[in-house]
Amino acid sequence: MAAPRRIAADDTRYDADVSAWAFEQADHLRAGRWSRLDAAHLADEIEALARSERHALTSALQVILLDLLKWDHQPARRTRSWATSIRTQRLAVLDGLEDNPSLRPQGGDLVARAYRRARIEAASETHLPEAIFPSACPYAFEEIMTRAIVWPPEGGEV
Repeated sequence: MAAPRRIAADDTRYDADVSAWAFEQADHLRAGRWSRLDAAHLADEIEALARSERHALTSALQVILLDLLKWDHQPARRTRSWATSIRTQRLAVLDGLEDNPSLRPQGGDLVARAYRRARIEAASETHLPEAIFPSACPYAFEEIMTRAIVWPPEGGEV
């Protein structure tokens, strides 16, 4: 994909216009103008990209965990939207791990990070005390990703 043309002077400062700076740095990379690269900020941005991918996985896991907690603690209130949310967020996690296989070994840490927030949100959304929900995630990664979520419920009740 070709970089969009930008209207900016060369040597745009990172702290003045990060968008123009990024396009300019890409131009320098493609042209092999190594001495014009802002290596320190480029390294920061590359690391930020990696953190962003990790954050996206954590966010998808958080949604799954929130819905699993609600599913388990309020079975009479189960909805199609919870079931759909779990299914779609599982796909988001699988896509993220396919695109970033190096994050797979961090699954336990990502689940732990996601669970802390999911627990708080579950308490808020269910109006149940936070202490009702285990302080540590009760689900293994495999269960989070594969546990059967049946909808509509048996008996056809919706």
